[in-house]
Amino acid sequence: MKRVMMMAMMLVLMSGAAWAAEGKFGYIDMQRALNNTEAGKDAKQQLQVRLKGYQDQINAKQDELQKLKGDLEKQGVALSETARAAKEKDYQQKLKDFQRFTKDAEEDLQTRDGEFTKKLVEAMSKVVNDYGRKNGYTIIFDSRGAGMLYADQKADLTDEVIKAFNAGNPKK
Repeated sequence: MKRVMMMAMMLVLMSGAAWAAEGKFGYIDMQRALNNTEAGKDAKQQLQVRLKGYQDQINAKQDELQKLKGDLEKQGVALSETARAAKEKDYQQKLKDFQRFTKDAEEDLQTRDGEFTKKLVEAMSKVVNDYGRKNGYTIIFDSRGAGMLYADQKADLTDEVIKAFNAGNPKK
């Protein structure tokens, strides 16, 4: 029984070796490809603009909170108990609003980044499939996700795929 299993295993390995010898293999660095396409650069720029807008608002809100806290500390003893309690309540409410705003801003940025990435990955997958078919590739790997420990630099198709992606997806 062992002998039959061993023979079957040898046949599978030999046919796999013959298939591998005839196949054409390549790989891309998907992260680099996504970041270096025109659409990827555009998405990154849009996120940076949105981030800067949020950061400006966060800075303004922080300044307002610091001013309120400073006023509360300076005037705290001079104010009546009810006036001090009202200022403290106002400060706490603005602090809560600030924390909510920063959390919402972070979630918005993550959501938009995810949406951009999803669209780019879908478009990139189509380009890679088309590129592979047109150029006779048997397999094209993602160098980061394929568990590759070594690959000859000649098999790196990243720059060619970026060019194909940009050609098929002109900047709007």
